Amino acid sequence: MKLFPLPRKAVPLAVGGVLALGVGTVLVACADSGSSSSDRAADRAANAPAPQNAGAAKGAPQLRIVDPYIPQPSSTDVAAGYLIVQNDGDTGDRLLSVASPLSGEVMLHQTAGNSMQHIQGLEVPARGKGVLARGGNHIMFMNPTQTLKKGDTVAVTLTFQRTGPVTVQVPVLGVTERPGDVPAGAPAPAEDHSGHAGH
Repeated sequence: MKLFPLPRKAVPLAVGGVLALGVGTVLVACADSGSSSSDRAADRAANAPAPQNAGAAKGAPQLRIVDPYIPQPSSTDVAAGYLIVQNDGDTGDRLLSVASPLSGEVMLHQTAGNSMQHIQGLEVPARGKGVLARGGNHIMFMNPTQTLKKGDTVAVTLTFQRTGPVTVQVPVLGVTERPGDVPAGAPAPAEDHSGHAGH
């Protein structure tokens, strides 16, 4: 199998050569490599009411890549990337490596005090999540091949032990921005009180 413009918008995802769209999150289904195409088709039909499970083998990891982003780097030497890998399946997975055309050397790092250490992978537990965030584990792009600016997107391929490679288009945000931030000058989202009618 094959791993965002501003978050909360439709994002192209390449999974096994098929283009899919997600809003806010990217859905990744892991199929059992030993199952036949007819078995997978039956699984898809059985799970039709829940699209996020389509094509996923029973008990396999069911990954969603949530809010990936790269802050606009202040240096031309390195860039950092962040995201959440949400696993809705009953089987854990492990992020083994990250690759991107942006850099020939992409690593997973861990912040330890005032320094960073290379880590070999990131566990994504069953019914849990693996987090790459500021101040913790994160992606490092060494010596980027281009100068990144807010509004750019970067193709990043995450390779998982069970799910395999998953490619996502990651947006470059402002230096201090995070996914879900309201752009300056934009009206705040209206509160939804529809569920409180009659109270």
